[in-house]
Amino acid sequence: MSIQRPKGTQDFLPGTVEVWQFIEKTARDVCRRFHYQEIRTPIFEHTELFSRGVGETTDIVEKEMYTFLDKGNRSISLRPEGTAGVVRAYVENKLYGEPDVCKLYYTGPMFRYEQPQAGRFRQFHQFGVEAFGATDPSIDAEVIALGLTIYEELGLKGVRVEINSVGNAESRGAYREALLGFLEPKRHLLCRDCQSRMDRNPLRVLDCKVDQAHFVGVPELIDYLDEECLTHFEAVKSHLTAMGISFSINPRLVRGLDYYTLTAFEYKAEGIGAIDTIGGGGRYNGLVGQIGGQDQPGIGFGIGLERTALVLGAQGVDIPRENELAVYLIGMGDAAEAKTTAILYQLRRAGIACEKDYQNRKMKARMKSADRVQARFVAILGDEELAADEITVKRMETGDQERVPLAGLADWIKSH
Repeated sequence: MSIQRPKGTQDFLPGTVEVWQFIEKTARDVCRRFHYQEIRTPIFEHTELFSRGVGETTDIVEKEMYTFLDKGNRSISLRPEGTAGVVRAYVENKLYGEPDVCKLYYTGPMFRYEQPQAGRFRQFHQFGVEAFGATDPSIDAEVIALGLTIYEELGLKGVRVEINSVGNAESRGAYREALLGFLEPKRHLLCRDCQSRMDRNPLRVLDCKVDQAHFVGVPELIDYLDEECLTHFEAVKSHLTAMGISFSINPRLVRGLDYYTLTAFEYKAEGIGAIDTIGGGGRYNGLVGQIGGQDQPGIGFGIGLERTALVLGAQGVDIPRENELAVYLIGMGDAAEAKTTAILYQLRRAGIACEKDYQNRKMKARMKSADRVQARFVAILGDEELAADEITVKRMETGDQERVPLAGLADWIKSH
């Protein structure tokens, strides 16, 4: 029996990997224009980083992390999300010493042990941004706009922005009491996970996908915000409106991780089933200090690449293909065939994508191969052409052909 890939993972094959390249290239270009710089962190970290940063009572830490002891008997976990590792790198490398706001982006695989489903895998991929050092509400709006710009420039239609404020520790404390007062009489009706969350982190009860019917009339966090939180939230909304970005307020949007404060937001898209969130994030003003650094405010988001790719497919977005083959080179005869290796190398060094036959097939099979790989031109070198230092170039689309000097082949292809 052959070995198969582990459950919840994928192979990205030629023909589909171009979708991922398109997403990543678009996201990188948008980040460049917003002046965010790339950071790369390890795919595994000390487990303490996630229990301290993500939160010990989250499903991620309790149930979903891939955690193991290394040969030094240290507890190591594959990263389940990107923010904690970026914050750790920010603190360890003292990037908070920069005079300006530190604006970073990352992309790469994350790992969570959960039941695979459409757009959700055990190894999944995120593109995210993090901005440190500013409490100004305008940067909240900037981060939200950056993510939306990525989706729009990918060609996605109908992406919606939902926002909320999860307040600060004081306002959440008041809300926690009101929420518990609402939930306690319903405790026996709630699922086992929600009953456990009520005792440890009741705000996360509202994330439950099973018990939503029991939450009708639940108190809303926004009604418990203090003046400082409300002022910040109103300013974020004002900046989004000034940029022409439509949004809706979702009072139950609390996000799933413990580190969020003030602004929380999600991107929604239709066409991928009941779970329509394709990205989200928020502000985390206490996380840098919690992880051990000189405390700095922060805000960021993560975009799920699997779900983004799913929406691209569902909406039929045309993905640009950048691996177009310009020339398929055919040598007829031993001397001409020997020459094709050098010609290929020269063309490739000149920036031209080209290919040849490596199986010594007949002319008809080579022409079929050139058609199959959608080469724009076939360049045929026979003994006659070789003697004249020329090559016959045929345009596959029209069938037109002409002789071209070998020394000028690269320039001719570039001009046609």
